[in-house]
Amino acid sequence: MMSGSFPQFVNSFRNSAPYINAHKGKTFVLVCGGEVVADESFSSIVHDIALLSTLGVNLVLVHGSRSQVEAGLQSANAASSVVHGTRVTDARALELAVQAAGLLRARIEALLSMGIANSPMHNAGIRVCGGNFVTAQPVGVLGGVDYQHTGKVRRVDHEGIRAQLALGNIVLLPPLGYSPTGEIFNLTKEDVAVSVATALRADKLILLEGAPLTDAGGQPLRDLPLTLAQTVQAANATPALAAAIQACQQGVERCHILDFHTDGALLHELFTRDGIGAMINRDAYESIRIAGIEDVGGIMELIEPLERDGTLVRRSRERLELEIGCFSVVERDGAIIGCAALYPDLPNRTGELACVATDPVYRRSGRANRLLEHIEGRARAEGIDRLFVLTTRTAHWFVERGFRPAELAELPEKRRELYNYQRNSLVLIKDLA
Repeated sequence: MMSGSFPQFVNSFRNSAPYINAHKGKTFVLVCGGEVVADESFSSIVHDIALLSTLGVNLVLVHGSRSQVEAGLQSANAASSVVHGTRVTDARALELAVQAAGLLRARIEALLSMGIANSPMHNAGIRVCGGNFVTAQPVGVLGGVDYQHTGKVRRVDHEGIRAQLALGNIVLLPPLGYSPTGEIFNLTKEDVAVSVATALRADKLILLEGAPLTDAGGQPLRDLPLTLAQTVQAANATPALAAAIQACQQGVERCHILDFHTDGALLHELFTRDGIGAMINRDAYESIRIAGIEDVGGIMELIEPLERDGTLVRRSRERLELEIGCFSVVERDGAIIGCAALYPDLPNRTGELACVATDPVYRRSGRANRLLEHIEGRARAEGIDRLFVLTTRTAHWFVERGFRPAELAELPEKRRELYNYQRNSLVLIKDLA
């Protein structure tokens, strides 16, 4: 007997295929703090990192060491000051930062070297490399404060990193930089990650944090266009969000902030349509636009279930291709999840709203409202004063949005002649003027 979970696994695996193909050969910069590396869940995260590498993703892993340095300073009863969120790195703090970087590197390399039988990393054969890829310079004296050995990124050897990625290696970078004079500087992992992602023109910057990004009410945030992310930052400033915004501003298409405590968060975020974390994108991840001929397949897949149950009038592919310019679609990460059509009757300054459909997964999420607003905008732009719709099952939805019940006689003559009395559709009209 087939297990109940087997069809779910097959379906999930098949649905992940477009993302596997899309991510192959792409470059991701993955960032995690020292507390993440020290956490017992990090071994599972490493398994997911190994899987990404196996699937052909080029990976740069940037780790922090802030928690380890703070613990070392406390153990030594050494004072350390943080000014405006930046540590003043004295000689003792620098020594601890170097020690922490070495220990964390050893732990990461050890975990990435696992390959025992019956483990997720069996036969993975992952190679890890590091080096002096980051050139740094001192922060210097700011506001009367000498930051000593605290530095900032001056230059990234992106060619050297690309050469290692081309060999199939994971590049591991600590929060340290080196100067042409042989000095070592303590850097923030965010500075390193953003600089490296920008220099490499990385496809993604992924930040593993200890908590999800939330709004003022504590609700998790998901899709954030850059402008909205900046608004959120004004009310909820975090180093991770600031780094994501900066990376997007400097050319990285998408940045993700994930809660590392969630098992499999990395895979869920990258290989499902909706993900599980917050995604800051330079351009809109989801958009409403006028449909093109390339959208015919997606629209047909969306409306066919509604045609079968009688909600929508059946349309052939040929008819849909001819009428495609009348359609608007909601596109989410390359998939069509909503559609609506506007058939204008310009001599009568009227238009028919038809074929309003939303993917069942995204119903009750406001997409249909946005589609309606878009269609109304199209109609006004074309000089249409009235919209009408014929419906058998969703009259209440249209009434709630400003449509009124009407008689068949109020339709334009040509549309009355095409009325299907067998369907007995209700007529609803909305004035746009």
